[in-house]
Amino acid sequence: MLTPQEIAWFALVALALVLTPGPNMIYCISRTLCQGRGAGMVSLAGVALGFVVHLLAASFGLTAVLLAVPMAFTAIKVTGALYLLWLAWQAIRPGGLSPFETRELPHDPPRKLFLMGFMTNLLNPKVAMFYLSFFPQFLHPERGDLLLQSLSLGAVQIGVSVGVNTLLICFAAGLSVFLTRSMGWMRVQRYVMGTVLGLLALRMLTEKRAAA
Repeated sequence: MLTPQEIAWFALVALALVLTPGPNMIYCISRTLCQGRGAGMVSLAGVALGFVVHLLAASFGLTAVLLAVPMAFTAIKVTGALYLLWLAWQAIRPGGLSPFETRELPHDPPRKLFLMGFMTNLLNPKVAMFYLSFFPQFLHPERGDLLLQSLSLGAVQIGVSVGVNTLLICFAAGLSVFLTRSMGWMRVQRYVMGTVLGLLALRMLTEKRAAA
């Protein structure tokens, strides 16, 4: 099964993903800023359910593909590293936005907030790409049940995402005021995330070349 070091590396990748502004973070924070922490948490519950759907689809699909086509393993690993580099560029490119910039949204009831959070994540290509590209970086067919390994990784990723987003929701108002008044910190936020993602991508590509 997975070693503690592998779980730690995967948790770092998951952390980089959740801290990179995307539809899920923007939706949860926007709801919090417009409608309060309760609305943000209901929205996050919907997002979490979306993660579960993505996880199950990717886990069963990857298990079938990797067992049927062993050569697909290397191709997906390289794709995952290249995708990390693309995310790094998105973080540092000129004109990048912060999710803490306020957005006007209508006040919606909890049921709608939950469903919108679920659909936002379900239709989020970044999540699907993460599961399909990065799970194989940490899967080891020679260690046994691929499905169990995938589900274990998914549990780590969902835990990291829910934990980080919960903290962001709790402190969204204060962070929004601080960041919008401190343009330098907004730039630091983007460049730190871009650097972390880039280094992770280079590590993955380097390991691939060394293993060849």
